[in-house]
Amino acid sequence: MKYIFYLFFLISINAKAQDIEVLLIGVSHDYSKYPTQDFSSIHYKIRKFKPDAFFGEFLSSEDERLLMDYWCKQPNINRLNKLRSNRPIKEVLLQHTIDSLKKRSNQQPNDYRVKADLAHAYYLDQDVANGHYQFWQVYNFLRHQPNAEIEHYIEKLLSPGVDTTGRSMKRLKTSEYAYIAFPMMQELGIEELMAMDCQDYDLNWQASWGAFDAKFVLFRKDMADSSKNQLKSALIAINKGFEKYAHIEKSSNRVTEWLNTDEAAEISASGDFYLPVLYNMNGFPKEEMLSKIHWWIMRNEGMCHNVVNRAKVVGAKRVVVLAGANHRKYMQDIFKTMPAVKVSNINEVD
Repeated sequence: MKYIFYLFFLISINAKAQDIEVLLIGVSHDYSKYPTQDFSSIHYKIRKFKPDAFFGEFLSSEDERLLMDYWCKQPNINRLNKLRSNRPIKEVLLQHTIDSLKKRSNQQPNDYRVKADLAHAYYLDQDVANGHYQFWQVYNFLRHQPNAEIEHYIEKLLSPGVDTTGRSMKRLKTSEYAYIAFPMMQELGIEELMAMDCQDYDLNWQASWGAFDAKFVLFRKDMADSSKNQLKSALIAINKGFEKYAHIEKSSNRVTEWLNTDEAAEISASGDFYLPVLYNMNGFPKEEMLSKIHWWIMRNEGMCHNVVNRAKVVGAKRVVVLAGANHRKYMQDIFKTMPAVKVSNINEVD
């Protein structure tokens, strides 16, 4: 009897320790270049997982305000300025406006002007993730039921035709959010997309990349004849990997499943980081390469910690995380080292 009690005690402690379960999906940011995709299996697995939160590769509004510069900063500023000129809302009134519009949208779910107004307010609050979620709902409605009056309203309020760079309204329409996250969030009644991106190290990453590229050019120019065959062999192996990658992208109707394989992750990593077999070649810019890898890992660690910390704040236990396929393997390995976190990628669940 004591043994049974002790066993139940251990089980309960273990269950309590496993605070957050992550369903990780490595995705493409643009599905328009592929054959028509079949997302039914992914949707089925998400339904079966029964998430209480979704995380996307966006900065939180707080992080967006704090970061002075990163790769997407200027496009976001351009959008912000345009939408402020379309309809200004005082900063002090933004949160009240968002709360009021959310309440109205819940009361009037088929009023797409309200959803457009809510998208506009989210964008002004620098919450791009949820500005996109509301805009997508309007865009998706208009795809199925064209309405000239609402389309005109959208053009005047949100100006989607000029938002074409960075994480834009244009990019949204063929993204992982349009095909995976937002349809499932809508079906499951999840009202907001949580942000997890980390761009604290983007300038370091860019500097490391530039330094590596500059030295790699000199390395190739000055390398000894005895090393050229080794480099050629490695580059051929990398190119063969990308040929397979491209073939699958052109022929498969389930590209997302392929993106979540370790083979795809290895091929993708070789594009940014070449092959480790090259690192000890005489003259190879190893220090710059290791710097690139360091800042890439730092970003992925930041993303994983954002997921866990923000899930805890809102009490989420089962979360779907969508990240660019290049992040998937790094994030999965990092999640595995975090206490009280269980992670599976989309291919590892039935």
